[in-house]
Amino acid sequence: MDKLNKIRGIAFDLDGTLVDTALGLTQAMDQALYALELPTAGEDKVEKWIGNGADVLVMRALTWALKGEEPETDKCRIARKLFDTFYAQTAEEGSFLFPEVANTLAIIAEKGLPMGLVTNKPTPFVLPMLERLGIAHYFKIIIGGDDVENKKPHPEALHKVMEQLNLSAEELLFVGDSRNDILAAQAAGCCSVGLTYGYNYGESIELSKPDYVFDHFNDLLPALGLSNKEHQESEHE
Repeated sequence: MDKLNKIRGIAFDLDGTLVDTALGLTQAMDQALYALELPTAGEDKVEKWIGNGADVLVMRALTWALKGEEPETDKCRIARKLFDTFYAQTAEEGSFLFPEVANTLAIIAEKGLPMGLVTNKPTPFVLPMLERLGIAHYFKIIIGGDDVENKKPHPEALHKVMEQLNLSAEELLFVGDSRNDILAAQAAGCCSVGLTYGYNYGESIELSKPDYVFDHFNDLLPALGLSNKEHQESEHE
């Protein structure tokens, strides 16, 4: 864990890392497909399409529904508008914190490590979701998919985090669940943690060669030298 000894701040991905959003995204995507009189995909398929932002999700869904035929630009535009409309309705009840996320973020915050959030999700959906789930206040910087010219795996967003938190690349840890997250960290020169439980196009996160691979979100605590016990004791004082 030598690289983690230098860490002075942490950035997190959102979908598949902090929040299980597959149900809400699937409901919105399937409703958009149904409105276009196309076959619906279901959660198993949609989960494998998550990670590159809404435009790519819609493109992948349409291409599948059209049996591999590339969708026309107008159809993509209409489908994206439909998806946004439906996702505004399904995001709230179809998104849940993964186990131990809230507790782990609280411990990291207690120890004074600044945190940022970097997601390819359309920006208007990000802050409302974080606020509803009660974790928005943990992040000093929040970067959505509309806040950068180049989404992950491009390192632009991570460079913004480093600038905002006044950190060098070796001082920032990026935690994510997909190859886009690991590639972005590698391009930015940051240390990376790959989580095994998220959405990664149906492939093992180990294939992307993150610096560390964890099965559980709270595995971050001992890796960073932080104690869950201290937090639990302080809650009972």
